[in-house]
Amino acid sequence: MNFYMTTGTYDYMKKMRDNHPEENMVVMQGEGTTLVIHETKGKTIFQTPRRYEVVDGTGEFKEKGYFVLNNIPVSDEGRPVFEHRFKNRAGTVENEPGYIAFRVLRPLDSDTYIVLTEWESPAFYEKWKESQAFAKAHSAKPEADTSAQRPNIFSGVSYVSTYRAKPEEE
Repeated sequence: MNFYMTTGTYDYMKKMRDNHPEENMVVMQGEGTTLVIHETKGKTIFQTPRRYEVVDGTGEFKEKGYFVLNNIPVSDEGRPVFEHRFKNRAGTVENEPGYIAFRVLRPLDSDTYIVLTEWESPAFYEKWKESQAFAKAHSAKPEADTSAQRPNIFSGVSYVSTYRAKPEEE
């Protein structure tokens, strides 16, 4: 599955989405901009998208919630390890109250993976972060050989971006 993102003004992004109702696109706002995501098996309608492939995911994004993008720079050598961890994850986020959807996105033009989740509200995301399921999902797994130092697979500092779906009546 292909995944694309682009930014612009809310009115322009909404009009673009509305002009392509057959496409799976979600418009969201945050951090001073409007972001549109487009998930498709084909090509995107965006002229200059950020391009990704879906590594893992569950649920269907809806244009109603709170979106969290965990941006994680990963070295070329670390990509297989990073993806293996997600493909073998516990899968507990799907059982959390307020959870809507989740994707792990492999970058095609950069080193920064995105772990994207949608929640019904920020409160549900905060409760997830405080849960035992979150702690378990983010704990370091013991290595078989504890004498070997774990390699650093990251090429930079990760950061979180948040967005909200804008209600149509605004």
